[in-house]
Amino acid sequence: MRILIGSFWLVALALTMSEAETNVEALRSVVEAANQFGSSLSQTVIQHNPGNLIMSPLSASIGLVMAACGARENTEAQFRNVLHLPTSESVVTSGYQSLIDNLNNVKDNKLAVANKAFIATDLNLKPSYKDLTEVYFRSASQLVNFTHNKEAVNTINSWAEKNTNNLIKELITPDDIDERTKLVLVNAIYFKGQWKDKFNLKLTRDMPFHTSKVEVKNVPTMYRRGKYKYGDLVDLNAKFVVIPYKGDEFSMVIILPNEIDGLSDVQKKLQNTSLTNILSQGHEEEVNLWLPKFKMESMLKLNDVLKEMGLTDAFSYRANFSATADGTLYISHVIQKAYIEVNEEGSEAAAATAVIESYRMGDIRRPARKFKIDQPFVYYIIKTINDEKESDISLSLFSGSVIEPKI
Repeated sequence: MRILIGSFWLVALALTMSEAETNVEALRSVVEAANQFGSSLSQTVIQHNPGNLIMSPLSASIGLVMAACGARENTEAQFRNVLHLPTSESVVTSGYQSLIDNLNNVKDNKLAVANKAFIATDLNLKPSYKDLTEVYFRSASQLVNFTHNKEAVNTINSWAEKNTNNLIKELITPDDIDERTKLVLVNAIYFKGQWKDKFNLKLTRDMPFHTSKVEVKNVPTMYRRGKYKYGDLVDLNAKFVVIPYKGDEFSMVIILPNEIDGLSDVQKKLQNTSLTNILSQGHEEEVNLWLPKFKMESMLKLNDVLKEMGLTDAFSYRANFSATADGTLYISHVIQKAYIEVNEEGSEAAAATAVIESYRMGDIRRPARKFKIDQPFVYYIIKTINDEKESDISLSLFSGSVIEPKI
């Protein structure tokens, strides 16, 4: 009898370990997919939105993947291609479940990821789709009467504002929804991180920032000397520095072109490389770091961007969302609003993405390296996800560019 009990527990342990390994592989797959999609999305968005930019490719990814899980046939195929999703839906769903749980379980900083489905009272949503969003995407759901569009907008915007610590206000407007609106999928991400080593407020002073080859403006610039990961990116004609947040789970990566007017070239080349590759080219050393303070907000209408990337059917009469609900649904709007502030204490950032589906009608020490951020640059806020089996995974939560720092 003892032998049988021992065998039972051995089998149970083996099954648990196998399931854990599967979840890790699914997690790695969706993180790689989110990063690939994020790189392509950022590059396309930049072409349509020159100037200062803050966005969350991850927020867009989560909202669109939720929509993709209810798509079929060619619409589903386009989602998978654009979002770089694994072919197995079970890998996608279990991977995003692991990812969302991982993101909502951080220690030293504040990170919150929330999803919600706002469902028209007259929409016959498939129970299987409702269960999928609730279980795998940890999404709550709420019935809404979209014919009362102002009330519906207030309901959705209040939820987005609450889940981004009041940073994202008026995500959508009454013009974005009407009686044909049947489903609004919203993702919200909020991050507040303290630098591992804070900048001394007394050392912040106005310094020149080259907004172009011919224009220079004085902007409040922070300074600190310390150990940072630094690297030269020969292929990008740029260099980078990694500024860790408390606990080393999050970092800000700054990529600085070697030329004052080199930002656009660097941004184009970034599409053909990965954050993992970039970070592997760095090493820790003593750095004199000057970083401008900045604050910005971006409002992005992503319909045309996503069509340009190949997601065309979902926005047209050819859309097939038959696994979502009865009726001929299509995506009428994909909207993202994002915010970031960087100062001596750390960074605060938030984003909310709405995917709206409608029925169609028709000092003197040893020498230290100087890293003076005094011209346009690219930035990312990344999270390191610990993978006990292989190397750690870096996930981009927010990304953008600074042409002219403003506070």
